[in-house]
Amino acid sequence: MIVLVAVVMLFVVGAMAALSIDVVTIYTARSEAQLAADAGALAGARVFANSGVTSDAGRRSTRNARNLATMIATQVASQNVVGGRTLKTTEITVTFPNVGGSAFDTNPHVTVQTQRTDLPTFFARIWGRTANTVTASATAEAYNPSGEDALGETTIPVAPICVKPWLLPNIDPTGTSSTNTIFDSTTGAITAATLVGKGWPGPSNTNGLFSLCGGDCSGGIQLVGPTTVGGYYPGAVANFPAPTQALPACSSGLTTSYQLAVAGCVQQPISCGATATVNIDTTTYASSTGTRDGDTVAAAECLIHYVTSPGDSDSIDTTTIRPPLQFLGGNQNPVAGAVGNDVMVSDSLVTIPVINYPGPPPAPTLANPSVTVIGFLQVFLNPSASSIMPPPNNQIPVTIINMAGCGTSATGQPILGNGASPVAVRLISPP
Repeated sequence: MIVLVAVVMLFVVGAMAALSIDVVTIYTARSEAQLAADAGALAGARVFANSGVTSDAGRRSTRNARNLATMIATQVASQNVVGGRTLKTTEITVTFPNVGGSAFDTNPHVTVQTQRTDLPTFFARIWGRTANTVTASATAEAYNPSGEDALGETTIPVAPICVKPWLLPNIDPTGTSSTNTIFDSTTGAITAATLVGKGWPGPSNTNGLFSLCGGDCSGGIQLVGPTTVGGYYPGAVANFPAPTQALPACSSGLTTSYQLAVAGCVQQPISCGATATVNIDTTTYASSTGTRDGDTVAAAECLIHYVTSPGDSDSIDTTTIRPPLQFLGGNQNPVAGAVGNDVMVSDSLVTIPVINYPGPPPAPTLANPSVTVIGFLQVFLNPSASSIMPPPNNQIPVTIINMAGCGTSATGQPILGNGASPVAVRLISPP
């Protein structure tokens, strides 16, 4: 009996070893494959979020966006280790369930599948099994709320961080008419569908980005007219508190909370939608340079790494005139190897809120400086490599990269944005 038990125990221990070691190895590799798929899907969706494709009503550039998203998603997924080695590109598949043709909407999906068929076994070899297969799949979405109402769905607001304290009226800033809107103030749908890639000053509007009220609204809130299109109202410090961490080194020369909010990242999320109210700054503004626009330029120079000469800051790659837009690293770009090369993100990319003015409710006043955020523009500051700072009249040239509208109908828990981007990126596949 003792001999029989010893022989049986040998096989039982072997089976348990195979079950414990090989199964744990498979489950570990399966988790690693899932992490790789998640990372790849999020990276691919971020290409759509940062590119402006979700704002391009013509859908003319979805092929380029798919190609770029495929490349980025594959690169990110292939850097992950699954079962002891990194994935091969042939083991990664990228698809776009709702991108291309008539199925495309403002919320493109990216699906990444990872698979490894040669995962080695250990104790299970005694039964002749030498390899196992693990697969994983993840789908991520670039969520732009602008199209939800048009699709018959409830619009959920977004809430990006690092939003600059520039409250832009809901007026096409590239033109001269004070009646042409950017978003439908109720639904958030994009009403100026050709703005991506355009900017101000331009052929129609010679203004750059500048502050209304002469930079100080304590004496009254200036109403927008044809000559002031492209101007913004300064946001109240309570809504855009000066950041205290991760400020660039050059911010030591900035003296006002407003300048720090421009040069750094305001961590407080700014939401859009029915309950997203903020205030115009109606306190007396104490400038460090003499004007708020002068302060804005000084802080913006710090933000975009402009030191002394053209070419210091990043610029828009003029060979990519349609989304997905790409950017060239400037001479002072802090990322090693970025200088002169295409980059997907840049410190020159900033998000500014669009408010429900003109339009209901009545125009803001000193007695009631509250306004509602109905959307966001993501713009590129000083987009030309040859531009000299400061610009004329301290009005900064900008180019529109992305648009995301919520309108006053968006309700519910806001989705946190993709960092500073107003287009949120999120996994929508089951865990």
